[in-house]
Amino acid sequence: MDLHLTADQATPDERAAVDHELGAPQSGWSGGVRDMEADGRTSLSGQGARAERHRLLPALHAVQAHIGWISPGAINYVSSRLNIAPAEVYGVASFYGMFSLTEKPAAVAHVCDDIACVARGSEGLCKELETALGPAGSPCMGGRAVWQRSECLGLCERAPAALVSVAGKNPAERVLAPASADSIQSLLKDAVEGRLPREPDTLSTELSLPQAGSPELRLLRRVGTTNASEISDYQKHGGYEALSKALDLGPDGVIREVGASKLLGRGGAAFPTAKKWEALHLQRDLLRKNPKRRHYVICNADESEPGTFKDRVLMEGDPFAVIEGMTIAGLATGAQKGFIYLRGEYPLAGERIAHAIAAARRKGMLGGNILGRGFLFDIELRRGAGAYICGEETALFNSIEGYRGEPRNKPPFPTQAGLFRQPTVVNNVETLVNVPEIIREGGAAYAKVGTENSAGQRLFCLSGHVARPGVYEFPMGITLRQAIDQAGGVAGNGRLQAVLLGGAAGAFVTPQELDTPLSFEGTRAIGATLGSGVIMPFDDSVDLKQILLRISAFFRHETCGQCVPCRIGVVRQDEALHRLVDGKTIGSAKDELNCVREMGQAMRDASICGLGQTASSAIESALQRWELFGSR
Repeated sequence: MDLHLTADQATPDERAAVDHELGAPQSGWSGGVRDMEADGRTSLSGQGARAERHRLLPALHAVQAHIGWISPGAINYVSSRLNIAPAEVYGVASFYGMFSLTEKPAAVAHVCDDIACVARGSEGLCKELETALGPAGSPCMGGRAVWQRSECLGLCERAPAALVSVAGKNPAERVLAPASADSIQSLLKDAVEGRLPREPDTLSTELSLPQAGSPELRLLRRVGTTNASEISDYQKHGGYEALSKALDLGPDGVIREVGASKLLGRGGAAFPTAKKWEALHLQRDLLRKNPKRRHYVICNADESEPGTFKDRVLMEGDPFAVIEGMTIAGLATGAQKGFIYLRGEYPLAGERIAHAIAAARRKGMLGGNILGRGFLFDIELRRGAGAYICGEETALFNSIEGYRGEPRNKPPFPTQAGLFRQPTVVNNVETLVNVPEIIREGGAAYAKVGTENSAGQRLFCLSGHVARPGVYEFPMGITLRQAIDQAGGVAGNGRLQAVLLGGAAGAFVTPQELDTPLSFEGTRAIGATLGSGVIMPFDDSVDLKQILLRISAFFRHETCGQCVPCRIGVVRQDEALHRLVDGKTIGSAKDELNCVREMGQAMRDASICGLGQTASSAIESALQRWELFGSR
């Protein structure tokens, strides 16, 4: 490609950051020093460089981590290294919330002000920080630090939460949850002075897993009871027994057991897992005949739904279970390569997963001859960069491939043309962790737990006004009331006003609906959804209008802007809610409410992906159940 670069030059530190990620440039055509003797007599097609485009996001992460922002010079250098037009590099960098295209201090405190943290006092915390450090986004501590408000950080059980990061030669991150204004200031000072703790976080079962050690646990039984860093400890507690059995069963046998288990996806869509896998398995003849054809398995670990944190706890506390589940999926689908797409705000989970991948390779559980059985499968970890939309599977493909995380039209479906336009299976973390359990005990035995149409155990994320927030494991079909009681009951003032079920894309339910079974069919019967497993109670001291405003602001911020119904709809929805809350309606309140519902219907009917289709779900459910604005 004939690249047209601006005059901006990358600094030596920016070049070093990129080269550390991509390796040294091989010629002047790829960002190296121009050698006319070597480069001037060679004509290159650029195909090899373009094939490396999937390394764009890691390269941008490297610049952000080491420099603290992505300058025009850095964009030019990344562009020359990967043979991508600077405008495209800029378009990708500007898409993701974790990348900054304007210079900022090296030390940054990201303070969550999303709904779970609001219920636990984040607004008061932010006001204290404003008093002590100045407005959000303004440099403090002599210009060496800054604090800013953040979308949900996935630390809802420990709310209020913050994440402090510092850029430099030795970039570091540290989670602070629960956080206070004083503790944030103290940690920010440590970041400025280069004294952030080496470990990005610690997994406390007391704070995150109140059921730890219970004999009734299956998916969570190893979390907090085994060493998450030791593959030998994982094996002592049943790890890799399922993979050995899966190799004996073969692909057909594995798919048969997963089908018998009735396992539905745990990410929100509830699609039958075996059907996805079978769709790739049925293409095995095409795979054998075409040496260029590939099948892929992707673990969607971009858990960004406000109120959701179960996958984070699984990855931090039992990472080898994720690896084993993916490996079995690879066996069943004929894939030799898998990707874990990890939420960018999960530093400890990233460390644990990376360590688990390396340990599994050393132990012969990943690579070219797994368990000495001639089975080839390997996994690569990719880190997201702060875009909720990348939880949508086709947006995730684009992100891995080095593009803006915008969804694709369907069909073709991922099992036909997914990552790199090859057949791909996508499952979330919890779904994959179920797989070793199914293979070890048998699909029929697994299906006996739960209800007829919602089999197995399910993880729920309880936060907000509950006495003991955390991840809980229950059999499908337990009631909402029982789940809240297991978490110690309603906290705050003890008077329950509402429960957000399924996350920001879910639905609000009333205290009169607490006896609803937590199953796919049970929640569907009341017009709600299990979604990502969020259960977030609010006591009657909470202003639900403000919660709705925060949800509408979240979707307004997170829309990718690709399709008109969502791009315009989430903005108009947010504006209408602000008018209703401020009492400045256009026409009557009833007219505005009708407008909100009409926009919601338009987004459901015409948006390209699930973000737009569910952006009004929680808001409309609240408007239907309560007379918040004098009318329903």
